[in-house]
Amino acid sequence: MRFSAFRQSLRMTARDWRAGELRFLLVALIIAVSALSSVGFFIDRMRAGLNRDAHQLLGADLLVNADDPIQKGWREEARRRGLLVAETVTFQSMAQAGQGDASSAQLAAVKAVSSGYPLRGQLTLTTDPEQASRALGQKTTATPTPGTVWVDANLLPALRTSVGATIQLGDKQFRIAQLIATEPDKGASFANFAPRVMLSLEDLAATGLVDDFSRVSYRMQVASPSRNDMRAVVAYEKWLRADIAARNVRGVRIETLENGRPEMRATLDRADSFLSLVGLLSAMLAAVAVAMAARRFMQRHLDACAMLRCLGMTQNQVGAMYLIEFAIVGLVGSLLGVLVGFGAHFILLELIGSLLPPDLPPVSLLPALQGVATGMLLLVGFALPPVLQLRNVPHNRVIRREQAAPQPLALATYGLGVGVFLALLLWQAGDTKLALMTAGGFLGGLGVFALVAWLGLRLLRRLRGVSSNQSWRFAITSLQRRPGATVVQVVSLSLGLMALLLLTVVRGDLMSAWRMATPPDAPNRFIINIQPDQAPGVERQLVGAGVKNVLLYPMIRGRLTAINGKQLTRDTYQNGEARRMAEREFNLSTVADLPETNEVVAGSWYRDAPGVAEASVEQKLAGTLGLKLGDTMRFDMGGMPVEAKVTSLRKLEWGTMRANFFVIINPAAMANAPKSYMTAFHLPGSAGKLTNTLTREYPNLSVIDVSGIIRQLQEVLDQVVVAVEFLFMFTLASGVLVLYAALMGSQSERTREGGLLRALGATRGQLATAQRIEFVLVGSLSGVLAASGAALMGWVLAEYVFKFAWRFEPGVWLAGVVVGALCALVGGWLGLRSVLRQPPLQTLREA
Repeated sequence: MRFSAFRQSLRMTARDWRAGELRFLLVALIIAVSALSSVGFFIDRMRAGLNRDAHQLLGADLLVNADDPIQKGWREEARRRGLLVAETVTFQSMAQAGQGDASSAQLAAVKAVSSGYPLRGQLTLTTDPEQASRALGQKTTATPTPGTVWVDANLLPALRTSVGATIQLGDKQFRIAQLIATEPDKGASFANFAPRVMLSLEDLAATGLVDDFSRVSYRMQVASPSRNDMRAVVAYEKWLRADIAARNVRGVRIETLENGRPEMRATLDRADSFLSLVGLLSAMLAAVAVAMAARRFMQRHLDACAMLRCLGMTQNQVGAMYLIEFAIVGLVGSLLGVLVGFGAHFILLELIGSLLPPDLPPVSLLPALQGVATGMLLLVGFALPPVLQLRNVPHNRVIRREQAAPQPLALATYGLGVGVFLALLLWQAGDTKLALMTAGGFLGGLGVFALVAWLGLRLLRRLRGVSSNQSWRFAITSLQRRPGATVVQVVSLSLGLMALLLLTVVRGDLMSAWRMATPPDAPNRFIINIQPDQAPGVERQLVGAGVKNVLLYPMIRGRLTAINGKQLTRDTYQNGEARRMAEREFNLSTVADLPETNEVVAGSWYRDAPGVAEASVEQKLAGTLGLKLGDTMRFDMGGMPVEAKVTSLRKLEWGTMRANFFVIINPAAMANAPKSYMTAFHLPGSAGKLTNTLTREYPNLSVIDVSGIIRQLQEVLDQVVVAVEFLFMFTLASGVLVLYAALMGSQSERTREGGLLRALGATRGQLATAQRIEFVLVGSLSGVLAASGAALMGWVLAEYVFKFAWRFEPGVWLAGVVVGALCALVGGWLGLRSVLRQPPLQTLREA
């Protein structure tokens, strides 16, 4: 019996395919799965490529940062595992040039590098100071040859020297061979803010600058030979952490992209969120499209089911036959959709071209498996309820053409559909918060849209008599006659339009806000070590060069000595990161008002009362050191002790590249603290000579160029923006299918009504006008609801997920009404234009 049912299902599938009954459902499923799988393939490779290339900012896949020389066993183990290894030694020292009274000295950030440095990314070199200031030059994989150094361009005016001249580092003289235009792993820490001097690691011992009492940072870079296979690096990191813990090695910190470069991590996190949002909306539209297609299939098979029941088939047999048919369609459609999506993602890669990271990682199987599973889940969740309704079609429908009310089991399966939808969103997003907010928004929208559509129908009943125009009466009567179909149309159109509006109109605001988080005019220069008596002169120089909104921040060096009266020692913290933070000197600041890009997440900003010391602490530092509101921190600032109470925790926006401080203390408590000043500002390319002028007039200043980091952040951002723009095309295809399905859901019933009205004397013009009025009303209401939902969801996502300032855009509602009405009109005309051209008798016969 089961085999017979299976054969019957195959025959029915073939017959329905020849009759065109399955084509719409299959097309809906193929487009849904291809949209999701193309997004999946593209996002999978894009994320892998972005994360891979972002490692250039570390110069490696893994960075071991130590206070003491790197242990030989660590190097040998890395090489034994087939990993690439390079080493650097960094410290600050005075660089000298000239002789006698003509000599000059400048504090420099010295870096000695081994061969192979950097393992990820490349340095850019030039001999032209003007090119170096604009980060132009030739990329190289070499390192300084013994006896030579490469330096930052701003070191030359400070030392009054030039390329080809010699400088003194400790006991050894070096020739300046090249200028460093870009250094991928320089970072934005204050330790790197002095001008860079780079030499060969072979020359370090000859300088005599490093001894047992020197403050030196030893780094070992580790990278995989294959840029697309990080398994060996992950295994080595696990081994290294276990070895450090087992032997209780202190003063060692392992840096990865996640913990080593917070500004890039923040950018990549937002990239993932935007790409996930596109996947979520594609999933939502796919679910609606399949649900509408399955509902249409069910409506067109009611008579066939009634006939099968009259011929003796049981409910279970009818249900099993259609379930098998749907399973066949689901498997075929899912596989075809994955193949289409796989090919489409290559088109995406080709169209985007040079904006993509080079040599993207290969495709993984996960998006393909997700595509097939998604197609089957969509059918289970959204096609099962209509199929279960088919098994309940009564025998007497053959004569009376009536349908029984949905059974409780069929209604319960709609709950299954909602559950599948939620699971699908969580799977596609990879971000629980984003998925739940998006799912909540669309499920809430579904309920609200249905309620508003029902209320709108009741209101239209009162408006039927406002006009004596017969077409108006036909349109209102038609909407009232099919309240269920009308509500489904409004809800489906609203959900589809809401997704499209969120990705078109609202998407633009999200992208603009994201760009503004790291805008083109973000600070690209830092000046530190400004003495109090120099501050007015430096400020005048900056204003004269056209720098806007010049802000000088006090910078105070202080060491944390106690928390809540308990003295800190090397044994206070077992966690390596906490121990390192407790042992280092902090760069503190003091300002009256909360900095622009800071956000208080706990407590309240201090009131700066005299005689009271209050501290605002960065939230991640507070977590690392175990600080909470009400704790006291005691600092030693050049022999001056200050004990401050923690009154607020702040969240910092690292991607802005503005001046950020882990701890800020109120000005009244810091009035007598020894301080210098620093500033961050954007220097246009045309004002490049300002750096030379400042360092010539104030030789003690350190001017740091971070424009390379800005460019790297912008390049990653641009890649993701282009990706989102192209992925929107697939979401648009799903949206168009939803709109078509929503409008075609009542096609058969409209056809019968049109033929009957024409037989009773209505003209084709009257019916055409009535249809246009009906579609405009449905489309306009759907557009208003969609715009409202898109605006609300955009605000929620901007406020709670992307952390951007939201702007109210009235144009969203106008766009919603116009697009909704146009879509309804075009869809209605395409679906019903043939009906009005046929004689009424032929229409009624075919219906």
